[in-house]
Amino acid sequence: MTRTLRYGDEPSQFVEVHGAAPVRGTAFLLHGGFWRARHGLHQLDPLCAELAAAGWLAVNIEYRRTEGDGGGWPRTLDDVLAAIATVRADGGDAGAGPEVAIGHSAGGHLALLSAARAGLSAAVGLAPLTDLPRSSAEGLGEKATDLFLTAPDPAASPLTGLPLGLPQLIVHGDADVRVPVSHSRAYVAAARSAGDPIDYLELPGLDHFRITDPEGVAWPHVRTWLAG
Repeated sequence: MTRTLRYGDEPSQFVEVHGAAPVRGTAFLLHGGFWRARHGLHQLDPLCAELAAAGWLAVNIEYRRTEGDGGGWPRTLDDVLAAIATVRADGGDAGAGPEVAIGHSAGGHLALLSAARAGLSAAVGLAPLTDLPRSSAEGLGEKATDLFLTAPDPAASPLTGLPLGLPQLIVHGDADVRVPVSHSRAYVAAARSAGDPIDYLELPGLDHFRITDPEGVAWPHVRTWLAG
């Protein structure tokens, strides 16, 4: 069962909720695409189906993005926080069990920040962007960071917001050329130094896109971590 909830008046301010009672918990999913409007939430439909089948309420969040969609920092994160608040206020099964943010790439960036700010139980970053100044300096995503973050702000990077104060799982493939695995290695080391409870899984030969495949090698590890 899938239903749509709106959390604002703009076209991109909506969520698709997958699953029905009873639920093990709520998973808020954030898609990637370097915050660009050409990429949307349906990237994560297969993961939503997988989570709903496993008993989770899977909330696929759309948000305002760059390229004419009205997004950018901090508006895009504001959208994610508003979406989480709307799902919680909607009642039903949201809030029953753990609440986890799961994000891929730029969605991983949003998952880490929103989990900390919304007081979620945990966060999962799949090849996440964690250091926006470094992403800008390296020109990742065809210089997408410069479109998203138009003025320096330490609050925009999970790395400079450590400790987040919640359990995290970071999963990254060492064959990723979109977001180099060295970003996650540096983030995990910093998070551990800051005292955050963080688990890290680095998978050999895995690229940037296969990491979200529910039939791939990464997802069984995520499923086990969520069940733990």
